[in-house]
Amino acid sequence: MALAFNLLQRGLFSKTGQCAASLLRLQSTQPAPAPQPVELLVPGEPDGPMMLTAHPGPQSDLLKAQLDEIQNTAALQFFCDYRKSIGNYLVDVDGNTMLDVFQQISSMPLGYNHPEIVDIFNDPETIACFANRPALGPLPPHNWVDLLKNTLLSVAPPGMTEVQTMLCGSTANENAFKACFIAYQTKKRGGAPPSQEELESVMYGKAPGAAQLSVLSFAGGFHGRTMGTLSASRSKAIHKADVPHFDWPMASFPKYKYPLDENVAYNQSQDINSLTQAEELMHHWATEKNMPVAIVILEPVQAEGGDNHCSNEFAKGLQQLSKKHGAAFFVDEVQTGGGPTGKMWAHEHWGLPYPPDVVSFSKKMLIGGYYYNKDLRPVEAYRIMNTWLGEPSKLLMLDKVIKVTKEKQLFEVVKASGSVLVQGMQDVSDKYPEKISNLRGKGTFLAYDCPNTRTRDSLVHWLRNNGIQTGGCGDHSVRMRPALIFQPHHAEIFLEAFEEGVKNLKVVG
Repeated sequence: MALAFNLLQRGLFSKTGQCAASLLRLQSTQPAPAPQPVELLVPGEPDGPMMLTAHPGPQSDLLKAQLDEIQNTAALQFFCDYRKSIGNYLVDVDGNTMLDVFQQISSMPLGYNHPEIVDIFNDPETIACFANRPALGPLPPHNWVDLLKNTLLSVAPPGMTEVQTMLCGSTANENAFKACFIAYQTKKRGGAPPSQEELESVMYGKAPGAAQLSVLSFAGGFHGRTMGTLSASRSKAIHKADVPHFDWPMASFPKYKYPLDENVAYNQSQDINSLTQAEELMHHWATEKNMPVAIVILEPVQAEGGDNHCSNEFAKGLQQLSKKHGAAFFVDEVQTGGGPTGKMWAHEHWGLPYPPDVVSFSKKMLIGGYYYNKDLRPVEAYRIMNTWLGEPSKLLMLDKVIKVTKEKQLFEVVKASGSVLVQGMQDVSDKYPEKISNLRGKGTFLAYDCPNTRTRDSLVHWLRNNGIQTGGCGDHSVRMRPALIFQPHHAEIFLEAFEEGVKNLKVVG
C-alpha cells in the first residue's frame, strides 16, 4: 500500500472522498457544449441511411459462402462496396446505405472517399510510393524526412521528438516492446553492447542473452495479436487460447461505478487497489521470479476490453510507479489516438507531469508506429527492423488528414457532435435504464452497456438492419467510433434510430 498512501499524502486522491481537481474527468458524460464548428460537407454524401434488403443481404450471403470455401469467415459481417461509400456512409454490395459510427474499427479519420484523400492518387509522389513500396529502413524515398516532419512529428505528443513507423498497431507495440527491453538491458550494462556470452546464449534462448524481463499489463487490456503483444493482451480468452505465452504479470484494472459524481469514494478505492496490486506484482516479479518488469503498458481507454476508462490520477500514479521501479511507461494509443476524444492524444487529458516513454499509434493515424524518448533509441543497426517499416504512401494520406483537421477545426466538430450524442444517449438511458446504462467517454469516443451479450448483439443487429453500422466490445458494451467529420446533424440521425432501437429492444437472458 506504500504507493497508494503516498498518493494520498501528495493530494492526488482526496482524503475526504471529494473529487480531486481532475478525478475521472476523462469519462465525464456531460461535456460542456463546444463552440459550433464550420459546417463540413463531403460532396455526394447521402442525406441519411437507406436499406434495400434485410441485412446481410443476398449478395453478401453469396460472397460469404464462396469465401468460406477457402478461409474462415466466422468474423465476417458483410461485404462492402467501397466505390460507392462516401463520407460517413458505408454502402454494402446489396446497395444498402448505412450511417457508419464504427468506421472500420475507429480507423477512418475523414470517412470514405474524402476528396482530399482521393486526390493524392493523382500525384506522382503517391504513384511512386505505391508502385515501388520502398524498404524504409535501408532505402527510404527522397522525401521521407520531410514526410515524417510534416506529419507524425508535427502532431507528436507533447515532449516527444522521436518516432518509428511500422505497418500496424500490433507490430508497433511488438517492436516498441523490443526497444524497451533493449534499452533496459543496455542501461544495466552501463551502455555497453551485448557481451559475447549474451550473443552466444541468446541463440539457444537462454539467459543471459535472452533477458529475463516482463511486461505489466491490465485485465481487459488489448495490445495486439503478435506473440509478445498477445502475452500482454487480457481482453478475450479466445484470442490467446492454444498459443504459448510469456509469463508476465496482470494487474486488475479499476472498475468504476456510474454516474461518476455519485460514486467518487468507491472509484477512488478502485484506483488505489489497482495501483497497490500493480506495485506488489512488480515487487514479486523482480524478487521472487527474477523477471523485473521493464514495461508498464496502459490504454487511455480499454477499447477492445469494453471501453473501460481510468482516472487522470490513476494514470499519474501509474507513471510514478513505473519511474520508481525503472520501467518504461508505455501508453497504447492505437485506437484512441488521432483526435476522437477531442484532443490529438487521449493521454493529454491526464495532465501527466512527464511525457510517456512510449506512445504507440495506428488506425486513425493511417500508419502504425510509436513515439519514444531518446533513451529508447537502439545504438546498433537492424535491432528494430523489418522490410517495409510501414508505408510511405500512408503518410501522404496523413498529410491531407492533418491539413483538413486543422483547416476545418475537426476537433471542435468532435466536441460539438459528442455533446449532442451524449445528451441524446443519456436521455434514452434515463428512459430505459434497464436496457442501456453506463454511458461513458469523451468527444465521440463513447460507449454504453447492455444487460448482457445477447441483448447487446440484438441491438447491434437491429441498428444495422435500420441503417446504423456500429460494433460491440467487451462482454456487453457497444462502442461509438465515428469519423472526425461526423457532425451534429449526423448525431441527430443516429439518435433517432438509437432511441427507436432501444425502445423495441427485448432484454434476453
